[in-house]
Amino acid sequence: MRKLLLVCLLSLSGAQSHADAPSARLADFFKDLRTLSADFSQQVLDGNMREIQSSSGHMWIMRPGMFRWDYSQPYQQQVVADGSHLWAFDKDLEQVTVQAAGEVLTATPAMLLSGEQPLEEVFNISEVDGQDILLTPKSNDSNVTELTLQFNADGLQRIAAADAFGNTTVFTFSNLQRNPLLDRQLFTFTPPEGADVVGDLP
Repeated sequence: MRKLLLVCLLSLSGAQSHADAPSARLADFFKDLRTLSADFSQQVLDGNMREIQSSSGHMWIMRPGMFRWDYSQPYQQQVVADGSHLWAFDKDLEQVTVQAAGEVLTATPAMLLSGEQPLEEVFNISEVDGQDILLTPKSNDSNVTELTLQFNADGLQRIAAADAFGNTTVFTFSNLQRNPLLDRQLFTFTPPEGADVVGDLP
């Protein structure tokens, strides 16, 4: 169950103006986005939308290609992308896994927030009921089948990622800060002494 924390690394009326439309909010959110910081909660739902697992923590993004998600509940885990590799550290198990970032981040919520490719090159983009944005990957090299984004007055509020296994992982954000000043060292990971390392070290 604890591995699920790391697997899924992410009303408008017709009278409103086009500037308030979901597609416009999506474009506005990513325009000139360099860094991002937010608290998050994460729920994993099965095919019947029953909760399998929940977790929470804090995340930081530095575009392009770098992010850090620190899980504080129910287990202390850390996921760090340093621009070339993805590191996942489970404190209780004292285990680190490392992979090339390009092998695991295609069309995922993490890639969506930290990637440098224009969204329209990676996803087909459409609106859902005039409220949400639906992103479907153009390639089939990811377990993620679709991403649904919801915005509020503060910016991005929610990402729901459906996968090929019938599960949906929902990320809900709070205390979101756009373009805060972040130290690049935040995205540097060194395996703790004594931890088992699985994968190829860079």
